[in-house]
Amino acid sequence: MKTLRKELIINTPTRRAFINITQDVQKAITESGVQEGLVLVNAMHITASVYINDAEDGLLSDYEKWLEKLAPEKPHSQYAHNGYEDNADAHLKRQIMGREVVCAITNGKLDFGTWEQIFYAEFDGKRNKRVLIKIIGE
Repeated sequence: MKTLRKELIINTPTRRAFINITQDVQKAITESGVQEGLVLVNAMHITASVYINDAEDGLLSDYEKWLEKLAPEKPHSQYAHNGYEDNADAHLKRQIMGREVVCAITNGKLDFGTWEQIFYAEFDGKRNKRVLIKIIGE
């Protein structure tokens, strides 16, 4: 069995961002030499997410608006966690969007539906964050 562990380092210039990392994941799969297997992609921080959906700008804008309605950033005083840092909303947004994805690898490629893409969602950026890519297979 072949394996590969790789980390992406992401530092967004804004507090929140949605970044398509599909090509980074595919590059790691190619590097691994795995033709048939699985890839795990997960945000290694509790204020960021990895998820799969469509790479359509309107949808990304809708996510931003929807998440801000569910867990508004301000006022900071609405959250007990904000006695330590002003990022409680980022923790809640991460919980909604999820921590990780597991994808099939077939013939050395991500085995995706037509519009599926892998995204990293940042909810408390402006500093280095890590994304783990773990590949196993033959």
